[in-house]
Amino acid sequence: MQAISLFSGAGGMDIGFKRAEFDTVWANDFDSIACETFEANDLGKIECGDFKLLLPQLKRFQGIDLIFGGPPCQGFSVAGKMDPNDERSSLINSFISAVDIVRPQAFVMENVKALATLSRWEELRKDIIKRLVRLDYSVDLLVLNATEFGVPQKRERMFLIGFLNKSASLTLNSTILKQRNKAITVREALSHLGPAGSPTNPRICTAVITLAAKPIMRKSPYAGMIFNGAGRPIDIDGYALTLPASMGGNKTPIIDEKVLQDPKAHNWIEEYHSYLKGGGTPYDWKSTPEHLRRMTVDEALALQTFPRDFILTGKKSAWYRMIGNAVPCNLAYSVATAVRECLVSSRVIYKQDQAA
Repeated sequence: MQAISLFSGAGGMDIGFKRAEFDTVWANDFDSIACETFEANDLGKIECGDFKLLLPQLKRFQGIDLIFGGPPCQGFSVAGKMDPNDERSSLINSFISAVDIVRPQAFVMENVKALATLSRWEELRKDIIKRLVRLDYSVDLLVLNATEFGVPQKRERMFLIGFLNKSASLTLNSTILKQRNKAITVREALSHLGPAGSPTNPRICTAVITLAAKPIMRKSPYAGMIFNGAGRPIDIDGYALTLPASMGGNKTPIIDEKVLQDPKAHNWIEEYHSYLKGGGTPYDWKSTPEHLRRMTVDEALALQTFPRDFILTGKKSAWYRMIGNAVPCNLAYSVATAVRECLVSSRVIYKQDQAA
């Protein structure tokens, strides 16, 4: 099956759809470094530039099997300003325009969970769905947790999925559920990389870690803010929180190297959290143990389930941004596999109906 990839970034979503045997025949992104990375990984030819200006090119793909992509979500994310007038938010309209021009057999639009669940976006959400239904698509709105689809990261995302053939959507939910695959832990995902700075895990983050003078406490030591900056510690034997595109500085998640390398090691983060919860006075901001450090580039790739040999172009700041912006490859693969199965089954039913 052939597909068009929109807002492709470095290609996280594309890797998943390629594994599900979709052939991307046209792709687009505005970020030149992301486009270089996309092509460096043999994901296909990508048009770099303003998608609104490139829309007319899509007319030649009318009737293609699929359009997929994740329009920029900063205007809707609870991690951003939640500004509906953010120019990037209008790119959802461009995605809908592409669907209108091409009329693919199916589409998959990915975005943040907030767009699917928050009351402040209810009218916008209804409007988006109404516009797609007017184009004769049967539309489903799903919120999926990446940990249920082979990704060691608590990343919940919205998927708006539509089919021209109404029968294709009848089994979508059950087909998605069949793709569920519980993720391995962070330890299992990262242990093969070796210590930060080693030959197999060389691309480190040098941002200093300091303790908060006025910690913001939560029940879990892996929430709240016991360190300065937005980079929270990671539960090595659990799942990471959503990796942000703002990684690279003090927003980069924190890892306890000792705990990662030795499951029996004392967990300093949990011990310090318990000490603070018990009324202890915060330590001096410079008292961070040396075995606490920031997540490396290769570890971020692993938690986003990129292939081990994935190539990154540009500078380190761009690497973290591209990784954080991506849809986890395993999650994309699960969605792509379900969509493909629905498309195939609906075609079989259509042929049977014709024969009858």
